Amino acid sequence: MPIKQAAQRLYYFKKSNRWSKGIGAELPLEYKQFWIEWQKPPAAVHYIEKKGNYERNKFGEVRPVQNVPLPLIYPKEINDGIWGGEAIVQGFKKKGKYKRRVPHFWIPHLKKSVVYSEVLDTYMSIVVTQRTIRLIHENYGFDNYLLKTEACDLKSLLAVRLKRQILIALADKTLYPDDPEKREEVYAKYEKYLSKYTREQIEWYGLTYIDALKKWIKLNEKTPQPLKVQYRSELIAKLKENKIKEAENMDVIPPEKTSLSWLNKLNPFSKSSNTK
Repeated sequence: MPIKQAAQRLYYFKKSNRWSKGIGAELPLEYKQFWIEWQKPPAAVHYIEKKGNYERNKFGEVRPVQNVPLPLIYPKEINDGIWGGEAIVQGFKKKGKYKRRVPHFWIPHLKKSVVYSEVLDTYMSIVVTQRTIRLIHENYGFDNYLLKTEACDLKSLLAVRLKRQILIALADKTLYPDDPEKREEVYAKYEKYLSKYTREQIEWYGLTYIDALKKWIKLNEKTPQPLKVQYRSELIAKLKENKIKEAENMDVIPPEKTSLSWLNKLNPFSKSSNTK
């Protein structure tokens, strides 16, 4: 390696991010896999993506293919509906040949529609676009559309959370609890989608970063131990190390028993205080 490159590497510091420090670094791999799927570039919706590396224009010149995504805006309202990959397109519009172009925003046509989830056996009133309805029909149902589509193309928090509920219902076989025959029929229809995920991946699927942090903290929180129990256990351990005879049969008193003993003494209505 040249000396100049070696010197430059000495001054290189890896930039920290949410996954390299703090609680984010402790999040399980299953959630990080979902995050990668959610943050991938979505499929082209507002323009036709060209295939291949090179193309020939109308003059016969060979030029490299350039797929430049349109600048899109995803408002917070997108999380309350399912837009089918559509978003607000930001650009310019020219109203006349000799007029200056002006900024313009193309907003998708939104409407309320009722969709039915066969796995959850639920009808839902959701704000959708015409493309969402078309994709549901093309995939032969709302459940198929959600289960086939990656999180980056669903884009909506509502969509990925519904997908998570469907996957949990399939993985735990909690669908149609009062109708075993219908349960087996629907499960056999959608069972193929479970091969892409483990049960642990499904548990972390569809969570926002904040929700994942809260879930991780709740799973790893420990009840604080009273200091008197800690000091007593340390003292007994030292006595046993020094082979003190009186400490051979001694054990740490559980916190519940110790707390109940002195509480009963202070409580005038307790049985122990009345018997004295």
